[in-house]
Amino acid sequence: MPLFQLLLVAVIQGVTEFLPISSSGHLILLPQMTGTQDQGLAIDVAVHVGTLFAVVLYFWPQVKIALHGTTRLARGRVDTQSAFLALCLLTATIPALLAGLAIKATGLDEAMRSVAVIGWTMLVFGLVLYWADMTGTQEKTADNWTLKDAIWMGLSQCLALIPGTSRSGITITAARKLGYGREGAATLSMLMSIPIILASGALLSVDVIGKANWVLARDAIIAAAFAFLAALAALVLMMRLLRSVSFTPYVVYRVLLGIGLLVWAYT
Repeated sequence: MPLFQLLLVAVIQGVTEFLPISSSGHLILLPQMTGTQDQGLAIDVAVHVGTLFAVVLYFWPQVKIALHGTTRLARGRVDTQSAFLALCLLTATIPALLAGLAIKATGLDEAMRSVAVIGWTMLVFGLVLYWADMTGTQEKTADNWTLKDAIWMGLSQCLALIPGTSRSGITITAARKLGYGREGAATLSMLMSIPIILASGALLSVDVIGKANWVLARDAIIAAAFAFLAALAALVLMMRLLRSVSFTPYVVYRVLLGIGLLVWAYT
């Protein structure tokens, strides 16, 4: 793959994975708008790994707590804050995993990869994010996460399987409507991304194993490194901006892109 295209895919994935603007939608649109070939599953896995390292590094204190809690949860104990966090993350992940497997088995994932679908989801869920951000209260923090809220956020995450919805966008929308502040909503959304990225990366890897070669491995390493840097920069910028700025700039971008895509699709 040409180096420029490789870097473009990595940067787009890295920047859009955690911003509420849909990484899957942008990656589907990239070859259609530029006329380039699809990057392939191996590069998809690589950029997912890059973004995974970025979110783990940025939220390492919370990740370390969840990892410690996972060992207690595995022994059937939910007697500490760390074990409860691990339980909430597991609970929030299961719905999307089951829905994702069902969609892949029925072939609906390919049917939804159209410009019109991405245009509608960009527009509609962008407006829903704006509504939730403007009307949601901010009395809860990430430390107040409850199992009930984890279930609701996990169910909302299923909608992100439709390209253009945005996994981070829809989970932040749910968290804001449940009463979490902007930083808390973003933090929970980012923590929820870790098991999802791990699961999707593992699923994609099944199709990649046995097809790798040195050239592909080199491209994958480059893509992962640049996706990591782009994702880390996007995380730092978004989390800092949320201390003083709402999600409205992302909504404006989604609405404008959605309208543009719908005009393109229907004309």
